[in-house]
Parts: sequence; C-alpha cells; structure tokens
Amino acid sequence: MPSPSAPADVVRAVAAGVSLLITGSLTEQERQAHLDHLASLYAEHTDVRHPLAPTGDIPLRTRTEIRRHFAGIPVQTHAVDRFEPVGQVHETADPEVVVFEFSYAGAVNGSPFALPCIFVTRVRDGVIVESRDYADHVGMARAFGRLNELATALAADSR
Repeated sequence: MPSPSAPADVVRAVAAGVSLLITGSLTEQERQAHLDHLASLYAEHTDVRHPLAPTGDIPLRTRTEIRRHFAGIPVQTHAVDRFEPVGQVHETADPEVVVFEFSYAGAVNGSPFALPCIFVTRVRDGVIVESRDYADHVGMARAFGRLNELATALAADSR
C-alpha cells in the first residue's frame, strides 16, 4: 500500500490506521503488516509525545518504538460497532506542520462515544518527524470498559 506524502494525508492515514487496529477486524498476519505500514509513516528518528497520557508522557523516538506503541493497542474483545476519525486538518504557516482536530467517533456494544483529539504534527519528506498527540485517554478507557485497568495503573504509578 503506497504511503501518502502530503502532511494532511499522512496524519489522516495515522488516525485511520489506529481505527483499523481498534476495530479488531484484522487477522494476525494483516495486523503485523498494518503495524509495519503505520510505523512507516514515521521517520526513523522522530519525537512523538502524548502530553495528556494519564500514566505519563513517554517520548517515542524511533520507528521501532512507534511500532511497539501501536502494537500495544489491545485487540478488542468488545463488539466495536464503529471507530473512525471525524474532523479536519488545519494547515499552518509552516508547510511541514498541520493540526488535525478530530474525534474518534464510534460505538461499543451499541453505546456511542466521541473521543476528542488534536494532533500537532510535523511531516517532512512524507514522514512524521515530530508530533504532539492530545487525546482523551480517560474517555477511551471508559468507552472500552477499561477504567479499572487505568485506575490500577494510576494507583501503581503513585506508589
């Protein structure tokens, strides 16, 4: 599958790729290929941050770390009816930088949700070299019935 090169297309491809992982509709072989594709949207050396991550912002600095991050997205055991990015990309005065203002809109077991996100991303030569991803992590845990897991992680982190 060819990789997009325009900054707006690259950031949309990442969000759409996450959606595909979340729905759990891939075979294991397809999932591994998709993880490779998602990682290929990032530079070999990058700087990706999640400043609002409840358990702390751990910088992702290499394509390998990015792939590992995406591989950590759990295969859903819930009935994911829908999970898709809905929003728009804003271009900036810097042609490498775009802001993707969107929500992951979906439903799990018939319960709808919208998880707000903003990605501020620098794309150079068709790959992401830097990104700040602001997402509703608590809302995600709530939507997928993982609040207890998050609470446990937060409690362990506070010790």
